[in-house]
Amino acid sequence: MTTRPWARSISVTAVSVAALAALAAPAQAAQAPQAVPAAAVSGTAAKVDYGTWQKDCQAVMDQALPYLKDRIAAAGPGEKQAIVFDIDNTTLETDFGFSFPQPANKPVLNVAKYAQDHGVSLFFVTARPGIIYLPTEYNLEHDGYQVAGLRVRGLFDLFKDVAAYKTAQRADIENDGYTIIANIGNNATDLSGGHAEKTYKLPDYNGQLS
Repeated sequence: MTTRPWARSISVTAVSVAALAALAAPAQAAQAPQAVPAAAVSGTAAKVDYGTWQKDCQAVMDQALPYLKDRIAAAGPGEKQAIVFDIDNTTLETDFGFSFPQPANKPVLNVAKYAQDHGVSLFFVTARPGIIYLPTEYNLEHDGYQVAGLRVRGLFDLFKDVAAYKTAQRADIENDGYTIIANIGNNATDLSGGHAEKTYKLPDYNGQLS
């Protein structure tokens, strides 16, 4: 991948990364979506460590990958398959990666790489504001994600309900001719509203992770 000229000048401290995460943090939805059941997470809201989080993320991705392998293999003629991902504490280690670029969440990256290697387009729908579009796109591509589309909140989107905003983005992706075979996020607002064949929820430990 060719490095953009501006990327060489970026230096982000732990404080600034935390600020990005705070800007991106979505509001909690009133009701959790009907996601594919995940293995019971072993962490609690009182104490979440990196190892526990990674184990719990892997448990969910262990459920997602067999489905995706079957669904990708069963693609209809001319079907454009897509997966929609959240970013913070889904594709990136936002609350654990205090550096820039932030590291990829490895269990999710492994699933994403399988999908993109088999012709599936990856879309990223985030509550992050548009002002950090470029560093966000660079971070994802640096970590190995092939970004078919990145949806960030514009000025007027900042005043909208996060769940409704994300649902509208998925509907727009479908309107572009894609079949969203899976939607993966760690917050109820990432997954509610439909417009995906399957949803997979990563742990947020009762809102402890953004």
